[in-house]
Amino acid sequence: MRPRGAAPPRATERRTVWAYAEDTEWASAAGRCGPDGLIGRGAETASLREGLARHRLVTVTGAVGVGKSALAAVGAGSEGASPWARVIYVRCPGGGGPVAVGALAARVAEAVLGSRGAGASTGAGGRRTVGAGAVPDARGARTKPRPALADLVAALRGTAGRRPVLLLLDDADAVRTECAGLVQRLLMDVPGVRVLVTCRQALGLGEERVLRLTPLAPDAAVELFLARARDAAPGFRAEGASAAVARICRVLEGVPLAVELAAGQLDAEPCARALADRLEQGQCWLAAPGPALRRHRSLRSAVGAAYLLCERPERAVWSRSSVFEGAFTEPTAAYLCAGAGVTPHQVSTCLAQLAAAGVLETLDEPGGLRPPRYRMTRAARDFGAERLRAAGEFEVAVERHVLHHRRLAEVAEHLWHAGDQRQAARLVRDNAADLTALVEYASRPEATAAQVTAALATVTDLWFWWTVHDHGEEGRAHLARLLPRATADDHLTARARWLAAWLHAPGDPATARALLGQVWPTAVLAGDDALIGWVAHVQGVVAWERGDARTAAECFRQAADTVPAFAPGGPAPAVSLAALAVAQARTSPGAAGRSARRALSSPGVRDDAWATALARYARAYTDHHQGHTARAWHRAHRALATLDARVPLPGTPDSPDIPSVRASLHRLLADIESPRTPRATVPAPRTDTPMPSRTSSRR
Repeated sequence: MRPRGAAPPRATERRTVWAYAEDTEWASAAGRCGPDGLIGRGAETASLREGLARHRLVTVTGAVGVGKSALAAVGAGSEGASPWARVIYVRCPGGGGPVAVGALAARVAEAVLGSRGAGASTGAGGRRTVGAGAVPDARGARTKPRPALADLVAALRGTAGRRPVLLLLDDADAVRTECAGLVQRLLMDVPGVRVLVTCRQALGLGEERVLRLTPLAPDAAVELFLARARDAAPGFRAEGASAAVARICRVLEGVPLAVELAAGQLDAEPCARALADRLEQGQCWLAAPGPALRRHRSLRSAVGAAYLLCERPERAVWSRSSVFEGAFTEPTAAYLCAGAGVTPHQVSTCLAQLAAAGVLETLDEPGGLRPPRYRMTRAARDFGAERLRAAGEFEVAVERHVLHHRRLAEVAEHLWHAGDQRQAARLVRDNAADLTALVEYASRPEATAAQVTAALATVTDLWFWWTVHDHGEEGRAHLARLLPRATADDHLTARARWLAAWLHAPGDPATARALLGQVWPTAVLAGDDALIGWVAHVQGVVAWERGDARTAAECFRQAADTVPAFAPGGPAPAVSLAALAVAQARTSPGAAGRSARRALSSPGVRDDAWATALARYARAYTDHHQGHTARAWHRAHRALATLDARVPLPGTPDSPDIPSVRASLHRLLADIESPRTPRATVPAPRTDTPMPSRTSSRR
């Protein structure tokens, strides 16, 4: 229980520091810190000791299982000569109902008086151990008198007058209000006492120094897992299992309790990869009969203790919010969680309470320009899902989840065609995890036809996310799961097959042609000019992939002439015109230039950042093939500058994924600036843009 590299304290010092421990479980749990202190907590330990040196009240807060008690044990310990006359440890009573300040003070007084020798016995490690105190019998009568608050103040004054005393109140969540009243009284009446509290929320006192404990960093979580794995399975070797171990720690989100419990499973789960697969399905099954505190012997018990301390509306919001895989906003939570005793205006308060308790993470700054978003920790989400199923509300929550994200996809598609493509991409990016969850819910055997239809429409409406923003593989996987479950051969299914054909065209043209063959009759019979034109566009992509530039140009021309100017649900005619210009550049440079200029003058192209960038790329590409190298260089640079202004670079707050056309412009500039002939062959845009490259598809 000391920082790494520090000299071990002498045995006599250890006995004088820990004058009281309520039971041997605490001593056993504190002893698991090891001779070099807590792994990955060097900065937090130093901050805690600095806070104790400068402040009379320090509270260690954090979510379930982050190691508040262990950090308190280390931070309150000594290096060489201890600054404390005694460290008096008291584990606060559990959540068995309201506890009066006097009863809590009596319990602390018993610890203080017991540490001076009254009724004390020697516990593990030389610490003084005292029983939990007087317990009322069945009639409510006490078996022996309990010390009063005045006795506690007098005892602390007598001890703290000679040397400071540190009072450690551990696990104060169940009696947080009573603990705040007791601590405030002690700080006023006993100048020489300092208090260290572990609780998921701060006490809210004015002179309180709060140390918020977060999960371990990835490297520290891996180090902790390996250390505990070697204890559980001495034959465990990290060689060859580093990727699986990193995945385990990532799934467990770096929570020390979960990491330790998972490492203890290696005795039963010899393969780290199998353990990672099982943890992907859920975490609440983690348990170990080790020497840890009782409340930490299973992850379900640790999270369940926090659940029991919540009020009924907070429990309902917790369980219903567990259907969210990613971040969500207050309005979304109000829509999904309201009902059955929870009013919409209560949801925001419940979210704030759950965030303060560490059940939810706040991703945005409260009071900022954007509304705050919340994300539920994985262990809390698994526990909430269990409670939701037990209450029979899971299917209702899934229905609301599917309906909400179906509407969200419609809004994103409308934003894209209205010209606000940055906002559309950001909306999809912020909800990407829940859009994937929507597909997961629709892929269940018990999913209804309405859920499958909603998921298929959602994936189809987000065509721009899969094609423009480099998520083609994910889109193909979603459609592969949903299309076999589509029962009706209707217009929606035809559009979904068209999108699947577009996503398959670069790498699997045979599958793309087969899908287009199924789409064509439906599009013609429905008289859908937009879908007919989009089929022609994908046929052009397939022709380009097999090296038939002339057929590709004909298909792109047909698409540009057939698709209406402002048709939603697919690429604008300007995109097909830009692809036509690239296809004509090698055989008909003059016609290619006219097609590129026509693309830039198409209706609505100025509001379509993607189509505009493709058209400008086509002009620069055509100029380069005509031998106008300097003009092509300037056009490409202007196109990049405009694209960076309209679609920000990665790393900026509003940045969606970088469109692949930017990579094509950079490759064009690199070819222009290379020491080759001005008419050298320039690779066309990447395969996941509407105008793919034959060479890139064969790499």
